[in-house]
This record gives sequence, C-alpha cells and structure tokens, in this order.
Amino acid sequence: MSAASAATPPAPITTMANAIRALSMDAVEAAKSGHPGMPMGMADVATVLFTRFLKFNPKQPAWADRDRFILSAGHGSMLIYSLGYLTGYERMTIDELKRFRQLGSLTPGHPEVDPSLGIEMTTGPLGQGVSTAVGFALAERITNARFGDDLINHYTYVIASDGDLMEGVSHEACSLAGHLGLNRLIVLWDDNHISIDGSTDLSFTDDTPARFRSYGWNTATVDGHDPEAVAKAIEAAQTSDKPTLIACRTIIGKGAPNKANTHGCHGSPLGADEVAATRENLGWPHEAFVVPQDVLDAWRAAGTRADAAYADWAERVAALDPSARKAFEAAMDRGVPAGLDELIGAFKKKVSEDKPSWATRVASGNVLDILVPAVPEMIGGSADLTPSNNTKAKNTADVKGRGEFNGRYVRYGVREHGMATVMNGMALHGGVIPYGGTFMQFADYCRPSIRLAALMKQRSIFVMTHDSIGLGEDGPTHQPVEHLAALRAIPNLLTLRPADAVETAECWQIALERVNGPSVLALTRQNVPTLRTEHAAENRSARGGYVILEAEGERKVTLLATGSEVSLAAEARKALQAEGIGAAVVSIPSFELFEAQDDAYKASVLGSGVRVAVEAAIRQGWDRWLGYPGATAVAFVGMSGFGESAPYQELYKHFGITAEAVVAAAKARL
Repeated sequence: MSAASAATPPAPITTMANAIRALSMDAVEAAKSGHPGMPMGMADVATVLFTRFLKFNPKQPAWADRDRFILSAGHGSMLIYSLGYLTGYERMTIDELKRFRQLGSLTPGHPEVDPSLGIEMTTGPLGQGVSTAVGFALAERITNARFGDDLINHYTYVIASDGDLMEGVSHEACSLAGHLGLNRLIVLWDDNHISIDGSTDLSFTDDTPARFRSYGWNTATVDGHDPEAVAKAIEAAQTSDKPTLIACRTIIGKGAPNKANTHGCHGSPLGADEVAATRENLGWPHEAFVVPQDVLDAWRAAGTRADAAYADWAERVAALDPSARKAFEAAMDRGVPAGLDELIGAFKKKVSEDKPSWATRVASGNVLDILVPAVPEMIGGSADLTPSNNTKAKNTADVKGRGEFNGRYVRYGVREHGMATVMNGMALHGGVIPYGGTFMQFADYCRPSIRLAALMKQRSIFVMTHDSIGLGEDGPTHQPVEHLAALRAIPNLLTLRPADAVETAECWQIALERVNGPSVLALTRQNVPTLRTEHAAENRSARGGYVILEAEGERKVTLLATGSEVSLAAEARKALQAEGIGAAVVSIPSFELFEAQDDAYKASVLGSGVRVAVEAAIRQGWDRWLGYPGATAVAFVGMSGFGESAPYQELYKHFGITAEAVVAAAKARL
C-alpha cells in the first residue's frame, strides 16, 4: 500500500466488488464478446471469498498448500481475470484485461488452467468444473493422509452455475463427493434463475438443495449480495463434516439498470449506453479499465493475507528430514517417477523368458502389481469394473473416505464420466498420478473429460479394456469398433494398444513418463501370445511403430497391426513366408508416437511393397500408414460396421479378420 493511501479508510466491500463489475463489463465491451452477467452477479460472493477466506499467494502461485478456487461457471471468465489483476498476479496486467478474447492473450474466453495467473481450472463445457473440483478435493485429502496437516491442509472452493448443476456429470461427481465425505469441498452456487434461453423455470425446477442433501452434502441458502450472510455460510461450511453447497441467490448483471436479471446480459456485451448507465447506477465514475488507487490497494492487501501462512509452511517444509522432503517435493513436482526403467525392464525380461499367453488387461494388472508399490503417487480406480479392468494392484487398500483417505484405490461406482473428470481434478491438484478403468465402449461416456485432459495437458491415465469384437458374447453394444478412431482423433491424447505383455509394460512406462498429456491404454479381454520373446532393454513401443518381425529375404509385404491383431498378422506372415513371399510385421501400439517419428524412420518401418493393415475395428485413420505416393497395393482387413454376439473366435471368422484373409489380401496385390 502506498504512503499516500495508507491513511485512506479501506474501500467498502461493495466498492471492491464494483471493481470486478466494472472491469468485467469493460473487457466484454471492448471485445464485443463475452459474458458480463455472471461476474457482475457473483462479484459480492467472490469478494467475500477472496478477501476473507481464500488462502492464496500471488507471489507464490504454485504453493502446494494453497486453497484451490475453481470457476466452474467458466463462461464468466472475466471474474477470475479481474480477481487475478486486482489481487496482484504479476502476469495478469490491465493490458491483458484489455485484450480479453484476443489471439495470444492470457485472457481467452474460456481459460483452462494456469496457476501462475490464479487459474486452477475453469469450465468450458458446463459441469466439468464442479466435477473436476471433486478430484481436487479428493487429491487434497489423499495427499493430506500421506504427508500430514503441516504440509497439505486446504479447501477447494467452486463457483458453479445453474448449467453446471444441470449437466449429468455433476450428478455423478457430486454423488461421489458426498459418499466420500469430502468436507473441505465448498460449492458456491450462482442461483440467479437465468439461463441462455431465459428463466430457468423453462427447464430447471429441481429442488437442488434437497438433491444435494440426498447425496450427503450440507446445504445453505443465502442472499448472494449480503456479504455477512455469505461469510457466515462459508464459516459454517469450513467446520462441516460433509461437503457443502451454498445457494447464493443473486441478480445476474447486478448494477445494469436495464439488463440486470435478464438473459440479455448472460452472453452478450451490455452495449455502450448500458455500460454508461451502469457506471452511473453503481456510482463508479471512472474511465474504462481504471480502478482508483484506494480500491486497488485494498485488493492488493487481500492478495498478501496469506504471506505469513506461506512463510510458516515453507519453514515446515525446510525443517523436514531430507528423505521426507525429497518424497514430498517429488510428489508435488509432477515429474517422472524414479526407477521406471529398472522396474519395467525386469518385468519385460521375465515375460520374454516365460512367454505367457495373457490378455493384455491381465498383463496390465501384473504390471500394476510392481508399479503401484514403487510409485506412491499412483492412485487407481475403476467404474465398478475392477475384476474386469484388473486395475487394483495386490494388497492395495481402498480410499474409503469419511476420514479414511490413506488407501490407493478409488471405488468410483457406475460413474464413468464422473470418474474421468475426478481423475482430471486429481492430476490438476498434484501429488497424485490418477489412473482409472472402464470398458472401452464407455470411452463415449468419458470423452468430454478425456478431451479436456488433453487440452489442459494433464497426466490422466485411462485404462480401457475389452477393446474390440474380441470380447465376444456381450455383443455389439459393448464392442467398440469405432472408438479407437475416435480416440486417435483427439489432439494431445496418446492411444496405446499393446500387442502382448511386453508392449503392455512399455505402454505403462510411456503413460507414466508423459507429464504433459493423458493416455488411454486399450487392452484385450482375450488372451494373446507373447511375441517379444527376445528381451530388449529399449522401449520399442515409445517410437509408436516398429518392425516386430522382419521378413526373411526380400521384403515384399508389410503387415501392419495393433493389439491382438499383431499375433494374427504374425500367423499370416508365417504362411506367406512358407510360400516364399518375404513379409514383415509392424506393430503400431501408438499412431500418435509413430506419427512423431521422422520420415526416414517411418519409411524404413513401413517398407515400399504391398501393405496390409489388420485391426478389429473400422478403417478410419489407417490410410495414413497404408498410403504413399502412387500406392495402389494396399488393403485393410477389419470392421466396416457393428459387431455381433458370439464367441470371439467365431466373430473373427464371421467378419473375415483371419490370418487367411490377410494372406489372401496380400497375395491379391502382389
């Protein structure tokens, strides 16, 4: 605070809230795009939270024990941008507010994640923020159980909208939060009764507090424009033994004389005339983007409230014995777990010697049996498919919740989408590496969260078993013929489909070493032989594609495959070689990693002769590997529609996905 303003009485909380309102409407007006109504309506609630409760430090934005604030109503992003500037995050300047929604700015329309700007996570698709917050709160309790109150002991706060609570994923995640008793999760619901179409009475007449009470939450209802009422509700929530929903009855666009309490200020600029009228109505005579010094000083003082708490925490970390400090810092640094090469290498060597015929889901479970004890950050789970997904390592205790958070395995229940978004929250919080399992067909239920994990560059690891028609009798509803193509279409997502137990171990290593994005492990239900029978220390899967069986003599045919179909291609190669036709088999466990290799390497792997691809899924995506300039001698053996219900061996014959079909396709193109 400057000397000139030191004697000035503190700005009233309403005046501080008006700074948020003014900056929000000014930025949206300058951009001619945005959502001014929510920031203006929730400005009072946010001011109470940030000036009286939130534990944060703009000068140490990555402080591991900071409270987390998730703006689930992400369309109102000018709320968090205004708060970032006002409380003193160095990079969130007034010039960045002026560049709202402009190319290359730090203030896009729906931000994802950047703690250095005070942005833990905000929602693009509604429902994601409040659901991800459950993962933040869960990770906080898990890391607290591991490291103790002195190092991790904080709250997770959320501002959520009507739309967030309408979306189905919020039901899944909030139900789980109540079951686990995540009492340090506090949701501030912007109960403004307005959606894009108009009044929420058109479509949303739930008794929302009653619904949350049925989940096992506490609830409170307050006037969102009464600072003391909001403060008392937060104080009560902090001492609760349950998560808390505080319904804050607000007026959207508060302060705008003609557009407040209407859907007209939800997703559109107020317009120059209404902005001017709002300034007069609020008693805010300042020019656009100008915050008077006394108000700015009051906000900057709020940004220093936790300086002493941070200093005390840093002293406690420094006082730890070296091994404890190393473990804590390793968990919070989000780096690559130590010792993976040795663990994976030993597993691969034994598998190559023993040559088991495991389903890759079984191989994955065996890999986890060695990884989970060695990597204490790994927290597993399944959407009620633990025996099928093989995601629970031996001797692993459950995360039971309600004060018992020292386990390593989460029972998500039949909540695939909730599981995926909770995993993202755990990854965002830090201190844990989440992985969770379901059937691959249910990737559709998880897809919005998987996409956000990729967009936010988070290490969420999705274990998806029953990856093809090879699951057999469960039938076409469960046979994911199009899902590999759909997952491979998501930028920054690694889709890993290993061929045997050796590749499965390598794929787990790839997923754990990948600190800037999510991975999907697509795993078989049916058994597959071990193809990598000669041990190699190199992680060959890390190149995405490689020659697993070279041709004998001149290579005339290259057989390309993934997962369970690599062994089928190996059978076809044997038959071709018996006829004197030189054939190589290429395993491509990851299209994305193979794409990243240089052209010379890809050409050496793919060869220049006949190419036949085989995968028990649709063709989409395969032509990038089948085609080359002038290529005509190519074929795909796979699916062109949905599956059927029958034993999987019969299905492969029925749909013509056989070694004989691969041989015939190759010979027809020679």
